[in-house]
Amino acid sequence: MTSLDEQGRPEPPLDGDETATLLGFLDFHRATLAWKCAGLDAAGLRATVRPSTMTLGGLLKHLAYVEDNWFSHVLSGRERMAPFDTVDWAATPDWDWDSAADDTPEQLRALWADAVERSRVAVAESLANGDLAQRAKRARRDGSTPSLRWILVHMIEEYSRHNGHADLVRESIDGRTGE
Repeated sequence: MTSLDEQGRPEPPLDGDETATLLGFLDFHRATLAWKCAGLDAAGLRATVRPSTMTLGGLLKHLAYVEDNWFSHVLSGRERMAPFDTVDWAATPDWDWDSAADDTPEQLRALWADAVERSRVAVAESLANGDLAQRAKRARRDGSTPSLRWILVHMIEEYSRHNGHADLVRESIDGRTGE
């Protein structure tokens, strides 16, 4: 049984194997983003900290895209999920960030939650067929194919960095702070 901290986030295992530890930290950071975005209305999810234009809504949509890209698209070789499958990324490289202002809080939270669930399924399927050293089914732009281990560590880094941003934005909205 996973223990939860005072914010309801799952604590990573203290004595887990490599896979359980990596997945534990990724789920902890996913839960941290959910905590930072909890209870906010559309105005809250659109708030910025000057001079940045970053919003919590933009973070939710960006991380939904990142989840889908790394786990479903790159690791599993699947097509991108909607709405990311129709975006002209060359013409609008910040589409995920910019278009979040047009979405409701419910749409943003659902998009992110759906992407996380697809990611969990993709990782479980991959682990059922191999270990952390297995290579992604799609290559990156430079032609390299990362291992599942690399993708998990990268996603922990991605969430860690953006959760720092989320903490600053949330504090500017209502003064709430915490790791």
